[in-house]
Parts: sequence; structure tokens; C-alpha cells
Amino acid sequence: MDSLLVYGSYGYTGRLIAREAVARGGSPTLAGRDHDSVTEQAADLGLEGRVLDLSEGPLEDELREFDAVLNCAGPFERTAEPLVLACLESDTDYLDVTGEFPVFERLRQYGETARAAGIGILPGVGFDVVPTDCLAAMLHEELPTADRLRLGIKSDYGFSPGTARTFVELAGQGGVVRRNGRLLTVPAAYRSRKIDFGDGPEHAVTIPMGDVVTAAHTTGIGSIEVYGAVPEWSEPLLSAADSLRWLLERPSIERAATRAIDAFVDGPDGKTLATGSATVWGEVADEDGGRAIGRLSTPNPYALTADAAVSAAERVLEDGLEAGFRTPATAFGAEFVTELAGVGLDVLESSAASTLEPAD
Repeated sequence: MDSLLVYGSYGYTGRLIAREAVARGGSPTLAGRDHDSVTEQAADLGLEGRVLDLSEGPLEDELREFDAVLNCAGPFERTAEPLVLACLESDTDYLDVTGEFPVFERLRQYGETARAAGIGILPGVGFDVVPTDCLAAMLHEELPTADRLRLGIKSDYGFSPGTARTFVELAGQGGVVRRNGRLLTVPAAYRSRKIDFGDGPEHAVTIPMGDVVTAAHTTGIGSIEVYGAVPEWSEPLLSAADSLRWLLERPSIERAATRAIDAFVDGPDGKTLATGSATVWGEVADEDGGRAIGRLSTPNPYALTADAAVSAAERVLEDGLEAGFRTPATAFGAEFVTELAGVGLDVLESSAASTLEPAD
């Protein structure tokens, strides 16, 4: 991995990814805008470190010697596009670990430009969206006529600072679903349903995840919703919070929230990383009543992110990446997720009749 640049390497997720790369014998170059943080981390890991500020260009001169960039610096609405533009000029493949649906949609629009430039754009090589994207691909293979997809996620993991800052930024945008090929903005907790994550039906509400873009690209399915498991009592609170989201659109409130996150949020500890888990559920349906459902069990999402991101970078560096916009499943196949440590495919079944739970 000598030809890999890891940007945002000293954040919580970046640190996990850098350590995983070194544990596999890799020597990526570490980068970020904070000189002291980059220098200290590089010295600790015995790697090269570089100060790289995305607001200062031209970035392409910094990237030309690398075959791929792995962006770990969120919120990605601020970091993804400058790096992608530089990658287009420097003939460098782009990867990141975002889960932000606006970022996926924006980078998708660079697909034709990337194809013409001969580089690949592959966002979402972490927990968002590797398990959900691969499960969506499996379900579509099981029922190729499907025109509706619903995904669900259950996890008790804590947030890293970067993830928490991303949620603050996205909170002012409400929710999102895909309907008949179009992205629709909807209120928070727009819909609710019961999902069996393995221990019986649990309450879940719609959440704004990147799969509304990536799963559509992977499967061609036009109507997609993503659900997150929450206690039933919390749904009214989520709906009430949605009506106050204008507060987080005010710069002073957003800055205060960001300062609080930096002061008090540090991400899951070592024990949680080692013992935590998550479950990903999915269902597809077609107009004739056909159904297919699937369920994956995974390690802690941050542990999976480190494994998936480094594995994706290794594959890109060894085998190359097809030019254009890619998702994990279209780049590496639906089986990519089951090759990661601790991931199990618990259920994958289909029915031509409506014997499974009917779709809404």
C-alpha cells in the first residue's frame, strides 16, 4: 500500500484504518491539514506524513505520485469534492468512507467525467455502505424483477466525532427516500415499521442513508427506503426534533454543537470495537408479489469500516478500479462483505407468493 494516501488519517476512523493498514504490512502515506497531528501519528506508526489543506491548491500536484486516495475526513460534504476534482487531474482513484447521501449523489454526477479521465470514484467503503450495498445486490440477484427495496440497520455502537459532526450537518436536511427513481426529501422518521433483526419484530423508522443513491446504482431499483432500529417511545421525539431542525441551520448553533462534539465525543473504546455488533436487514419485492429477504450480522461498524476500507484499497491497488462511479458491490461483487472478518449471512430466502411480510 505504498501508493495509497490516507487523508484525514488522525481522526477516529482514520486512526483505525491507518493501524489496520500497518498491521497488514502496508505503508500508506498519512495526510491531513493539522501539522502536529499528522507528524505525531506518522512518527508513532513509522510512516510518512504530509500536511495537506484542501483549501489550498493545486491539490493534484500532491496526488500525482499516488495510485489511490482514501478519504477518512468527515463531514464529507466539505472534503469529498475537492479531492475528487484533484484525482481527476492527477489520474488517481478516489475512495472514502462516507455515509452521507448528498455526497453519494454529488459524486455520482462525476461518473462520466471520471470514466473519460480513466479513474474510479468509489465512496462508501466503510460500514456505510458496504453491508447494505452488498446485501441489496444479493437480494436483487435473488429476485431480479424487484422494483422496491427496503433496508434496515440495528446497532448500539457509539459515534466518532466525525460521525457526530456529520449528523449535526445532516439534521437540518430532514430525511430522504427514493420513489420511482427520484430522491424525495421527507420529514425525520417519515415512516415506521416492524423489522425482524433476528430476535423478533422491532420498531424502526426511516433514516437518511446513502443507500438511496448507492443501492439504486447497484441494483437499478427505483424505490428505496432505509430504516434504523429505535425504541418505539423515541419516535415522537424524533418527529418533534424535525420541527426544530431550523436551529441547526443557524451557524452559531452549528458551531456550538461542533465544539461540544469535539470536547465530549471520542468514539467507541477498544472493548466496544472488539465485542460490539450490528445487523443489516433487507427486503425486495416486485409487482407480482415476489419477495426476497436477507439478513447480515457484522462486527462493530467502526471495526468493519477499518477492515472494509483497507480491503477495498488493497483490491484497488492490486487489481485496479473500473473507471467511473462505483459502489462496493459493483466494484467487488456482492460477496465482498461476506469475505470480511466476523460477517455472516444469516438469512437469504425468496418466495414467488406473498408468504413473506407484505411490502407497504
